[in-house]
Amino acid sequence: MHTIGEVAELLGISAHTLRYYEKEQIIIPLRDAGGDRRYNESHVKWLQFVIKLKETQMPIAVIKKYASLFQEGEHTAPERLKLLENHKRAVEDQMNNLHAANEMLELKIVAYRSFIGK
Repeated sequence: MHTIGEVAELLGISAHTLRYYEKEQIIIPLRDAGGDRRYNESHVKWLQFVIKLKETQMPIAVIKKYASLFQEGEHTAPERLKLLENHKRAVEDQMNNLHAANEMLELKIVAYRSFIGK
């Protein structure tokens, strides 16, 4: 079991972020006898997934919806799948846009190098 500070350090996020995720019911940590939050390995893996979703620009409302569906049970698997498929398409669009921007930048860099004789 991990404390909130340990999980925050392990994942490179703040304890404030973990409290926010709890407030939004994205994660529901366990509590010890003193009421302190405790996280097991399953919590850590879930948070790693949440962090990746955030890094790929999934809105917090959609992450919250996914978490809610997961907590409802296995009968929500088709809806969760649809959320992830939609997000995957959005990530692929982001990647295509970044690739196009990178190609444009490369052309500009080549032009400037040619202009200044490098």
